[in-house]
Amino acid sequence: MARRWLFPALLAAGGAAIAVHQARTGSPVAAVVLALVFGVLAVLLSPLAFPASLAAAEAQRRSAADGGPVIYWRPGCQYCMRLRIRLGAVARRAHWVDIWRDPEGAAAVRAITGGDETVPTVVLGGEPHVNPDPGWLRGQLAR
Repeated sequence: MARRWLFPALLAAGGAAIAVHQARTGSPVAAVVLALVFGVLAVLLSPLAFPASLAAAEAQRRSAADGGPVIYWRPGCQYCMRLRIRLGAVARRAHWVDIWRDPEGAAAVRAITGGDETVPTVVLGGEPHVNPDPGWLRGQLAR
């Protein structure tokens, strides 16, 4: 659990330290701007920016019932963040599995990718897609 929050926490703490330094050197506006930028980045790179994660078995069960894709991801992954941002509101139609929280999800990704934990990995209609084009997936979810 702590591993998921380590990078965002370090980012927020580093931003706070830089902002305090800027405020002490007489640049309060720069301090506020830097604090906001680092805070937004910390939130975007945290698990908060993603829909609630499910266990892999539950995600697969829901996917079988409604046909939605299963998206395997991990916090701090720039490609996962790009996919999540580009999907926008339709991201809620997918079933998200955090491979750092769910060992079964990590095992599923390793089985798909030949031993690596390459994310995002999307399983749609039983077909795996490693780091798919966000536009393509958005089109699939819009149907």
